[in-house]
Amino acid sequence: MIQKILVANRGEIAVRIIRSARGLGIRTVLAASEADAESYAAQLADEVRIIGPAPASKSYLDVAAVLRAATESGCDAVHPGYGFLSENASFAKAATDSGLTWIGPPASAIELMGNKAQARQAAKKAGVPTLRGSDGPVTEGADALAIAAEVGYPLVVKASAGGGGRGIRLVTEEGDLESTISIARAEAQAAFGDPAVYLEQFVAKARHVEVQILGDGQRVIHIGDRDCSLQRRQQKIVEEAPAPGLPDHVRNTILQSSIDLGLQCGYEGLGTIEFLYDQDAEEAAFIEMNTRLQVEHPVTEMITGLDLVREQILVTRDKSLRLQQEDIRFSGHAFEFRINAEDADNGFMPSPGTLQRLDWPGGPGVRVDSGVVSGSVVAPFYDSLLAKLIVWDSSREEVIARSAHALREVHIEGVKTTLPLLKSLLEREEVLSAQHHSKFIESTPELLGALT
Repeated sequence: MIQKILVANRGEIAVRIIRSARGLGIRTVLAASEADAESYAAQLADEVRIIGPAPASKSYLDVAAVLRAATESGCDAVHPGYGFLSENASFAKAATDSGLTWIGPPASAIELMGNKAQARQAAKKAGVPTLRGSDGPVTEGADALAIAAEVGYPLVVKASAGGGGRGIRLVTEEGDLESTISIARAEAQAAFGDPAVYLEQFVAKARHVEVQILGDGQRVIHIGDRDCSLQRRQQKIVEEAPAPGLPDHVRNTILQSSIDLGLQCGYEGLGTIEFLYDQDAEEAAFIEMNTRLQVEHPVTEMITGLDLVREQILVTRDKSLRLQQEDIRFSGHAFEFRINAEDADNGFMPSPGTLQRLDWPGGPGVRVDSGVVSGSVVAPFYDSLLAKLIVWDSSREEVIARSAHALREVHIEGVKTTLPLLKSLLEREEVLSAQHHSKFIESTPELLGALT
């Protein structure tokens, strides 16, 4: 039985977890930095524990401080949200060892899938289609050159411990391979504490498609697919569900493959299997798995009617899935727009400040997940996400029209935001016809202003 959850996060996802827990009659304690002591999430939680000063390294990433907050406040479970410590296997193990229930997959699954080279091998073993690439880590030398020749150029050098679009370098010709591997290894060591890198085929103009799964260690179901191709600097900006324009054989393959990979891992809780879809070849291939709740989970909720955070808590508490695959029903189409406090005229740099005005849209099919209210201070220490605007309608064409109206209703004063970019995207024929790809925004300079 889970009676009291430590929410080890901040912003909109902390608000989201608190609300779902409250609906289950579960009390919450927010682990907050000094900068977030008066945040909207802090106002909603039953209790707040200050875990350190504003910098994340001294608060949200301080394992000892987070666990101390959990034990001292009498929590029996911890929910990591996304980001911060959510995919830290050591933290998951430490939480479990201290007697807390970890709301997420076991540390072993986090560790396996957190290493991208090992994850590729696990996917191959499960029969999941993968891109051409090395079977494991590579270093400079003849072996790397031979593997690269087999993979073909262009290719990418990826950090095994990377994630979130970080730790990736493109190589277009053989003469640049060894120097790129050397640089990538140094960057991986500095960023992730692990110098291992591997090689993988590069797909130009690929779509980024993912599958939501839920498991209890014995059984795994899928909860549909999403498209997350509208990205900037490999960071998602707009997501939608279901993924548009997928041939039936591709959709069926990635859904079943995701279940197979989850079963092989004995997966527990929510997870997301990510694929690159080559529109020309009509083929999709595995790239990585995220062993946590995704930022874009609301679009799946909108087309299924499920509360995924609730399901995440329930499967952890009950140790079994309450849902069968046939229970999952899909209706309509949904978009999610990430509204960030960023200045498009200054290279999309963060735009901290105080929110002097904040007006959200409403009406049928419109939802806003936000961690801020009027008067909130947007601190410079964290991710710039202010809110997610999620819109549903019965078809993709109709939801795009509804989304355009909803975006026009948003009014934010006090900081600069990405609203102009989001509005512009819905005016592009490539987006309207689902012909966009993961490099579309960066290859369309007029969308980005002073992109650097």
